[in-house]
Amino acid sequence: MLDEIKGLLENYEAKPLTNQQHFAVLVPLIKINDELHLLYEVRSKNISQPGETSFPGGRVERGETYEEAAIRETMEELSLSKDSIQILGEMDYIVNERVIIRSFVGELKNIKVEEIQFNEEVEEVYTVPVSYFLTHDPVYYVAHVKLEHEEDFPFDRIPGGKKYNWKQGKHAVPFYTINDRTLWGFTANFTDRFIQLLKEHKNKFSSENK
Repeated sequence: MLDEIKGLLENYEAKPLTNQQHFAVLVPLIKINDELHLLYEVRSKNISQPGETSFPGGRVERGETYEEAAIRETMEELSLSKDSIQILGEMDYIVNERVIIRSFVGELKNIKVEEIQFNEEVEEVYTVPVSYFLTHDPVYYVAHVKLEHEEDFPFDRIPGGKKYNWKQGKHAVPFYTINDRTLWGFTANFTDRFIQLLKEHKNKFSSENK
């Protein structure tokens, strides 16, 4: 049986025990007057979380990679050709019990913001200079997660019963205020992480050239 187990695990691809949904987003860069901007979408009333700011992206479909999903969703939401999207690389990703969201940084090429014809999922698009985020950090607020049990939960089968010391969770949620707009949640997480990576790279490059 050990040989059988070894054969089973030899080429097994480990995955989370929970059954998450898989999503991918593009962190889009676009040049405006020779300055790099990040482009954001405002979600329309036709989809979930209307009015919130997000990056282009969505669910990964069967048979496609995360990167392919990020490109496809961007093409659909912003009515762009594939040639207009140049992937620069993958960034860090978000994973929790519900979702895995992978993120890819890309440049929108040969297109002006005012020429973008977004689809019915998007209310509007807007941009923010990358330089703004280099000098403005988000404010993180803590949200506590309370664990609640169904009435038939078998407390009598665990040590301590209802007094069992359950681990309580908390989330640090970032918020940016940009003029009259609020950028928060996963989109703010990805924005902040991108800027952190950019700062780390600049610092490393600076120290290596002293």
